Amino acid sequence: MNSTPPQITKAVIPAAGLGTRFLPLTKATPKEMLPVVDKPAIQYVVEEAVAAGMSDILMVTGRNKRPLEDHFDRNHELEEALQRRGDQDKLNSVCASTELADIHYVRQRDPKGLGHAVLCAAPHVGREPFAVLLADDLIDPRDPLLARMAEVRARLGGSVVALMEVDPDAIHLYGCAAVEQSAAGGDGVRITELVEKPEPGTAPSNLAIIGRYLLDPEIFEVLRSTSPGRGGEIQLTDALRTLVRAGRPVHGVVFSGRRYDTGDRAEYLRATVRLACEREDLGPEFLAWLKEFVRAEELAPV
Repeated sequence: MNSTPPQITKAVIPAAGLGTRFLPLTKATPKEMLPVVDKPAIQYVVEEAVAAGMSDILMVTGRNKRPLEDHFDRNHELEEALQRRGDQDKLNSVCASTELADIHYVRQRDPKGLGHAVLCAAPHVGREPFAVLLADDLIDPRDPLLARMAEVRARLGGSVVALMEVDPDAIHLYGCAAVEQSAAGGDGVRITELVEKPEPGTAPSNLAIIGRYLLDPEIFEVLRSTSPGRGGEIQLTDALRTLVRAGRPVHGVVFSGRRYDTGDRAEYLRATVRLACEREDLGPEFLAWLKEFVRAEELAPV
C-alpha cells in the first residue's frame, strides 16, 4: 500500500427492525432499548464505536423508534431533579449517554433489508470509509474487535468484515464466508466468496458474518445496483460478494472473543446474567442468589 487508509470516524447503526422475536414487548418498545442490566442494548453498541475512535454516529431508524432519540438526548427535568437531590451517581449515569458522541438519525421508510438500511446512510457518510455496527450484537469491551479490524484495514486496505466460527448446523442462519489466508496473519483472512444464509449442507465454511463491518464508500454504488436477494431484501452480503468477485479487497477478522446476541431471547437472557454477575456492585449478591436458585432447582422434585 502506498498510503495508510484514513482513520474511520463515522459509524452507522441500523436500528429499524421490528423486533418480532420479542413480541409483544416490542409492539411499543424498540428492541434496541431492551435493558441489559441497567443500560439499553443500543448504548453498549454506541460505547463500542466511541471506544474505537468513532465520534460521528448515524442511526438508521424506523417508525416507533423515537425512544432511541430520547435516550441519547438531554432530559433537563430529570437532570435538575437529580441535581436537587444531590444524587451525583445517577446524574452522571443519565448524562453519560448524551455526551458519548455526535449522534444523528435518518429514517428507513421501507423495510427493504440491511443493505438498503446502509444505503440510507450514503448522504451522511459521503465519500468517507465508515463502520457498520448491528445493534443486536454486543461485543465485550475486553475483546476490542473493531480495533483489530482497523489494524487489518490500515495494513491491507479495502473493506473488513467480522467473522465467527459457529456450529455447522447453524450456519444457514447467517451470512457465510469462504476464506483463504492473507498477509494480515493470525485471525486475519481474505474473503473469496460470500453467501447470505446458505441452504443447509451448501455452506462453503462455518465462518459466519457477525455484525461489525468497516466499509469503503464504494459499497454505496454497489448497493444501488444490488437486486433483492434472500427474503426479498437488499442484502449487504450480496453487495460485498460483488466487490469480492470484482477483485476488490475484502478481508475478514475471525473473532473468538465474547459476543452476545441480544436479538435472540435466550441469548439476551444469558447476556444479562453474564454481565450482571461481572458487575462489582451487583455481581457478588446476584451470583450468590443464582447459585442458590440453581441448587434449589436441582433438588426440586420432578
